[in-house]
Order: sequence, then C-alpha cells, then structure tokens
Amino acid sequence: MNSTDPRHPWQRLVAATRRAPDDREVAAPPGFATRMAALAFSTDQASPSLFARFSLRALGVACLLMVASFASNYSALASVFAEDDPLLMDDPVAEFLEIVS
Repeated sequence: MNSTDPRHPWQRLVAATRRAPDDREVAAPPGFATRMAALAFSTDQASPSLFARFSLRALGVACLLMVASFASNYSALASVFAEDDPLLMDDPVAEFLEIVS
C-alpha cells in the first residue's frame, strides 16, 4: 500500500488533525508559580540518604589520602623536577641537533 496516496487512512488522519482547531488552555493554572516559588525556597530539606552520607565521607578520606601521599613523596617529586637534573632537557630538538652536528 502506498503511504503517499491521499486516500490512505494515515494521510486522511493527518489531514484531519491539521484542520482541527487547538483550543487548549496554554496558561499555567492559578497559583502554580506561587507554589513552585514556595517549594523552591522552603527550608524543609529532606535528610540525605545513607549512600550520600557515606559517599561524602569517602570523598573526604580520599582527599586526605591524596594530600598525605603527596606530602610524603614531595622530596622525590621535587628531585625529579629540579633544574640541575641532567635527565630533563629544556629543548630536546636542540639537544639532538648538538649531538648530531
């Protein structure tokens, strides 16, 4: 069956809905904005779930472990990035060209 045929039931249904007037109410019901503002600014907060509390604690513990590991390894990190370290090259291309020429 050809769906582009104007006598096709689907095409007739689509044409009928295009001709139908739209008299729906487009405004919000009375008091809707007031209710939404009251809900947004209400001080009655639901208590966080058990999962939320434990996840926040786990985040705190992870941050403390990160700071502690950085502090305990600072001397090793500082020696790697020291200026007098011969393993670090300022410009690898220039160093390579000096070796080649």
